[in-house]
Amino acid sequence: MTTTEFATTDTVADPVAAVSRMARSGLFGDYVVYERPGAWVFAADPLATIELDTDKVRITASGTTREEPWTGRPVTALERALDRIRLEDPIAATASAYGWIGFEFCAHALEAKHHLAPGITLAHLMIPRIEVTITASAVTVWGASAEEAAHIDEILSAAADPLPVAEAVDVSGDATGYRRRVATAIKEIRSGHYDKVILSRRVDLPFAIDISETYRLGRAHNTPARSFLLQLGGLEAAGFSPELVVAVDVDGTVTTEPLAGTRAFGRGLPADRAARDDLERNPKEIVEHAVSVRASCAEVATIADPGTLSVTDFMSVRERGSVQHLASTVQGRLAPHRTPWDALEVLFPSVTASGIPKRPCVDAIFRIDGSARGLYSGAVVTLSPDGALEATLVLRAVYQSSGTAWLRAGAGIIAQSSPEREFEETCEKLGSVAPYLVPRT
Repeated sequence: MTTTEFATTDTVADPVAAVSRMARSGLFGDYVVYERPGAWVFAADPLATIELDTDKVRITASGTTREEPWTGRPVTALERALDRIRLEDPIAATASAYGWIGFEFCAHALEAKHHLAPGITLAHLMIPRIEVTITASAVTVWGASAEEAAHIDEILSAAADPLPVAEAVDVSGDATGYRRRVATAIKEIRSGHYDKVILSRRVDLPFAIDISETYRLGRAHNTPARSFLLQLGGLEAAGFSPELVVAVDVDGTVTTEPLAGTRAFGRGLPADRAARDDLERNPKEIVEHAVSVRASCAEVATIADPGTLSVTDFMSVRERGSVQHLASTVQGRLAPHRTPWDALEVLFPSVTASGIPKRPCVDAIFRIDGSARGLYSGAVVTLSPDGALEATLVLRAVYQSSGTAWLRAGAGIIAQSSPEREFEETCEKLGSVAPYLVPRT
């Protein structure tokens, strides 16, 4: 295997179109596209995969699948499986891992395992054979032969097609009884069971999705913290993440970005300005955000060196597609006896996707939310061989599996909530994806 660096015939003016074309080509098998600030990564053709479900872990490498039961912490089961692959394969030892973890991954740590049915997928990771990284100044291809690199160069150099045409989807129906479920949560909150919970609703789509073209069109109309596109183990998804669950740098800096408090955006300058003013002054939204930041600080403090915890940005407004949020950034320095996996376990799921306190809220979500969430409010993850880890929150996304496609969105429920306003908020959030769904032809 070789590492090849080359400059395309022209600079890659549209990285989103380029990675979408690579995904749509079908030449590379399963893949994960991951956008972080200033860079897009296309990771494909798995050398090895790890699938963790409620009972077993399956490791596939070199054409062989090993399956065995696991007990204890799911982060430990994943870490051991990834370490085993990297120990046995010197090529995998130098490669990053990519994949996803589902919301149900949290059930073991938060004493909610009894809610899980057997065989539910908790996580799916892969180590790619080919990795293409696109930045403003360079394209780097790792793991490809010279012939494959030339073919990738051809794909990257092609002119972008016009943006595709979406098909309208109505998200205003309440088929899952969301308002009723919100009312139930409000009663539980006022009875003292928990302080804040995020309930969600699923919207099934009436047609199959062209996932890569939907990603391209949706990315043109969104301003995410991170974006992703993946096809992995029968699941397809594309999304425009508004925040990080957790990032751990090689120097041990832990970062999480709680977003809580929402108003619509993109309805014209006067309407957006009025919505922002209301967001910054609304007591319900301010309380919801403040308790989320406080919870994030408490979580980071459990894994950080004493004295390193800080809120580097507090309650600013960040625009994310069809909505704008109150946002903060919480950081700390990882304690010497802690690992990035510990940080993931402590901060997952995000408090802004589960609730406060987490344990009773996760129980409430399993009881009240209806169907299993899967990837929704889980995370797309990257794990570098040098120990860096990043988990981006999966919201504002479209999902597809076994011929069925769906959307999902939620809202933070507190004592001051009203079912009608929380339902309206889910519609606003679905507006980041629903207008950009491209049917599969």
